[in-house]
Amino acid sequence: MVLAGADPSGVRIDFFSSLTRCPAKAPASRRISADGRIRPVTIGRGTMPAFKSARAYREFAQQVTRSSRYVRGLDSEEFLRTLLREAQSRTEIMPAGAVFWRAQLGHDWEPMYDGGKHVDDVPCPLLPKRMKPLTDRAREGRANPKGIPYLYLSTHRETAMAEVRPWLASIVSVGQFKTLREIRVANCTSDKPRQRFFWRAIPPEEWDDAVWADIDDAFSQPVMPSDDQPEYVPTQIVAEIFKMNGFDAVAYRSALGSGHNLALFDVEAAVLTNCSIFDVKRLEFQFEEAGNPYFVTEHYEKGPNQE
Repeated sequence: MVLAGADPSGVRIDFFSSLTRCPAKAPASRRISADGRIRPVTIGRGTMPAFKSARAYREFAQQVTRSSRYVRGLDSEEFLRTLLREAQSRTEIMPAGAVFWRAQLGHDWEPMYDGGKHVDDVPCPLLPKRMKPLTDRAREGRANPKGIPYLYLSTHRETAMAEVRPWLASIVSVGQFKTLREIRVANCTSDKPRQRFFWRAIPPEEWDDAVWADIDDAFSQPVMPSDDQPEYVPTQIVAEIFKMNGFDAVAYRSALGSGHNLALFDVEAAVLTNCSIFDVKRLEFQFEEAGNPYFVTEHYEKGPNQE
């Protein structure tokens, strides 16, 4: 898998597949080349899984959401220790100057004058203070708890716009951000699709891939105003474990665009360099039936052989 910064004027960042990630303790010269690319170090994988089952993340999420959250059980603590240990081989280092994107619904207004007389107001991009989360009123997100702001960024401009779920004919402000320092990233992206249901027994050599696919999917789920907030708890705990152990951000794929997302724990580690506005001209959805329907029999006429 490759994640790349979208702007050729910035530093291009490549995130490699889980089979070729750089060890966290590798010398900096091995992780960052002169052209700003991350050079992977191949890591051999055996057949023994790190996680205790393919359902390890789901069981952890169930426990901290519905059972014991602040004083976690032994199984949850074991999962987090394993996760942190395995994350070392999924570490990516982004150099200063890496370019990302962030979008916000809405726009500001710019007054127009004719001969010194105000004649109209036209849309313009939101001011810089609106393009970053509020430090004292941060809303809850997939990675951050309420009141603790993280800076959510995307590798592609279109992905950033899709992440705010605009409606037709709305206006979106899109800012380009540049990192100010080296960023250590826990790369949770996965090339493996998440198994919605385990219809078959997953062989042990596939357990770790299944767990990382679940984690990637959990982070990538869009945040909705109607969401049940406890559902954010598992990913918030995972992000905080990374944050408390030397990581600066967590990366995951987007469920709404072709790019990938980054939750940056320090909102001051990247600065806004420019901002534009875009009109939403078209929305496109594709649907596929995912299960069996049911029928409320009382609303159907009875056949000749039915009582």
